[in-house]
This record gives sequence, structure tokens and C-alpha cells, in this order.
Amino acid sequence: MEKKELVLKTFKEAGKPLKTGEVAEMSGLDKNEVSKIIKELKSEEKIYSPKRCYYEIKR
Repeated sequence: MEKKELVLKTFKEAGKPLKTGEVAEMSGLDKNEVSKIIKELKSEEKIYSPKRCYYEIKR
């Protein structure tokens, strides 16, 4: 599975807004890597930030 897909899957399974560190912990990926992927997903408008430092998948 591609890392970006893994991050999206983690958001879907959580069903709630998550911090970068939580995504890293749940997916088993490095926090810096998750941070980079979150930036990409935000620019692709697949996720958004409902509040500062938290991210959630767009439904």
C-alpha cells in the first residue's frame, strides 16, 4: 500500500480529527513523513483542518 493511501486509511478508520503524531502512531509511519503527506493531501483537498493542528478526511 502506498504511504499516502495508508494515511488516508488511518483517517477513515479513526472517524475523527487527528494530529500528525496520532496519524504517525496509528499508521506506523515516521512523523516527518506523515507531515509531508498531510501537506500533499491538503493541497489535493482530500483532507482539511477543522481546528489548529488537527486534520480530518473530507467526506
